[in-house]
Amino acid sequence: MRLEAKKYLDDIGRASRQALEFAAGKDFATYAADPLLRSGIERQLEIVGEAMAQLARLDPQLAARIADYRRIISFRNILIHGYAEIDERIVWDVVTDKLPAFARQAEALLREEERS
Repeated sequence: MRLEAKKYLDDIGRASRQALEFAAGKDFATYAADPLLRSGIERQLEIVGEAMAQLARLDPQLAARIADYRRIISFRNILIHGYAEIDERIVWDVVTDKLPAFARQAEALLREEERS
């Protein structure tokens, strides 16, 4: 695995963990009512999506080992370009339902590389 690919996987893991930490112990109502919390989580998701996009360009086969990687990239594009129409419920659901598994997949790939 190229050094750049490792960096993108590390960025994905770090930003995912940060978003999950921001959301820990919170519910949707708290998230929806707190613009600072929403901004922090959205920013970390943007980083996740951008790192995933860069990884997909650099090593498409590696990126394809992460489930729904194309949807993650698309979601980043919505956050960046469709910011005026972001559905807060969808963002919250991504963080609480999808992000933990995605982060585990990216971190597992990174650990796999470190063992080889």
